[in-house]
Amino acid sequence: MDNLDYGIIGNCRSAALISKTGSIDWCCLPIFDSASVFAKLLDDKKGGSTSFEISETYKIDQEYLWETNILSTTFDDGTNAFQVLDFMPRYEKKNNKFYSPPDIIRFIRFIKGAPKFKIVYDPQLEYAKPKTFNEDKEEYIESYTEGGKYDSLYMYTDFDNQDILNNKELTLTDNAFILISYHEKLIKQDIDRIYLKFQRTKVYWMNWSDATTKYPKYQNEIIRSALTLKALTFEKSGAVLAAATTSLPETIGEIRNWDYRFCWVRDASMVIRVISSLGHTKSAQKFLQFIMNTVPDKDEKMQIMYGINGEKELTEETLDHLSGYKDSKPVRVGNAAYVQRQNDIYGILMEVIYSQFVEFENTLENSEALWTIVRGIVTIVEEHRQEADKGIWELRTEDKHFTFSKLLCWVAVDRAIKIANVLNRTRNIEEWKSLREKIYIDIYEHAWNEEIGAYTQSYGSTALDASTLLMQQYGFIEADDPRFISTVKATEKELCQDGLMYRYKNDDDFGKPSSSFTICSFWFIDSLYKIGEKDKAVKYFDQLLSYSNHLGLFSEDIDFKTKRLLGNFPQAYSHLALIETAINFSNNIGEKDIFEPIFY
Repeated sequence: MDNLDYGIIGNCRSAALISKTGSIDWCCLPIFDSASVFAKLLDDKKGGSTSFEISETYKIDQEYLWETNILSTTFDDGTNAFQVLDFMPRYEKKNNKFYSPPDIIRFIRFIKGAPKFKIVYDPQLEYAKPKTFNEDKEEYIESYTEGGKYDSLYMYTDFDNQDILNNKELTLTDNAFILISYHEKLIKQDIDRIYLKFQRTKVYWMNWSDATTKYPKYQNEIIRSALTLKALTFEKSGAVLAAATTSLPETIGEIRNWDYRFCWVRDASMVIRVISSLGHTKSAQKFLQFIMNTVPDKDEKMQIMYGINGEKELTEETLDHLSGYKDSKPVRVGNAAYVQRQNDIYGILMEVIYSQFVEFENTLENSEALWTIVRGIVTIVEEHRQEADKGIWELRTEDKHFTFSKLLCWVAVDRAIKIANVLNRTRNIEEWKSLREKIYIDIYEHAWNEEIGAYTQSYGSTALDASTLLMQQYGFIEADDPRFISTVKATEKELCQDGLMYRYKNDDDFGKPSSSFTICSFWFIDSLYKIGEKDKAVKYFDQLLSYSNHLGLFSEDIDFKTKRLLGNFPQAYSHLALIETAINFSNNIGEKDIFEPIFY
């Protein structure tokens, strides 16, 4: 079965995807959302890649080095064997800053015999739009574009440059290396320097994993997911990307293909909650600060998503010269959803601000600024809560009164009240409590469908939606409330297929969804656990974990029949939900402690 059998390597600046046969099929340099230098993932013929051409007699095994983001691919035919250790350098320097250049290093370790292979080196810069030329410059191979936007790439190796360019068969007799960099190197690259970078990077990742909170259940899965989230973190700003890729389709041959190399504000509260629970509070606080930096002035609209450097305009265009993953067009860069109005964004943002007050220290100046934002959000919610919107799933046509959007309006006001109590600013509390009650009654009366016995996707609808399973998590309803239990069971009956969940089944902009949305399956499992069906929840959780790829990684979607991974990859939201569900299985689910604000 064709699958997304890729590993991710990264250094919090960019990332690369490497196939189970050792081919680098996707990488954008110098940062995550730059144009691609390898994009075979999106066009098998034009996209470009670099790989090892070997005899069919070799057996190939792939795994991560223990608790690192270093990927090991071993080639062994019984007599001859070698190992390729792929990584992007990342380690701490003496000034407490990190060395994380836009480099890919392939440390090729000789194991035994006299292994023979050819190196296929075919970078195609700028999404393979202009023509890319390779030229031997003695010290390195330079790749550069002509006939379009100029770009360049540098490859250093201790193999002969001409042998690589001429695709000549090589015999490995000792350790060797390939270094691919966006920049020309100022210091000579040799095997000793490469080995030192490898060891330093390995130590960095092992130290990071060691600092991660340990849990009694599913520890290996938690660590791999945590390392994946770290690889999707853009260190410069603190942003966490939704995924490392663009335009991997939700269903093969369909057009639900989007660019996910951006940061969705909706992910913020889960990112902060999960990363904090893993013990990496500095990363959580840096991401929170990124979100806070995107908060607009009083008269400016809050967007649902931003670029990883905080960019506001994410203009969408299609790359018609690329055939798409498995011929699934179009290939998109940019994301037009950034202009959508989604009323749930205010609840997410208020949840983030509440986290800032209860989890971290705040200056008086910062607290005053946040309090201004809090009061502004409540005003916006009061003015717009009764308006229809695009909803959590970012539908591009009809606006509706989505239950999840109304729920998050309730969350916005509820958290505002909590923040007011924390800050002892009680002047508006009674007014806000009244607003919270109005929203609660509105949802209670209009989102509930008595005939179906569930909260539905939108007001007056009979369609069910997996997002309603989050009503308990946000504190709107208790897990033992008959309405929540009934909603979980009705949603299971309608949307669950052998443990995998549809987001919804009703037609949207592109027809009826045909693949399972991975995070919804985790939401469902978590809800089952909370209503007391723990054995079923654990069974479904173990089953869902078995659908990951060979390295324990998940994409956005899973095909119901074949269990093939679909959608952008690896998906941060999927791994966040995996971690949170696993942690809930390890801990008793209870109320959070109440914190007092700390000013300095």
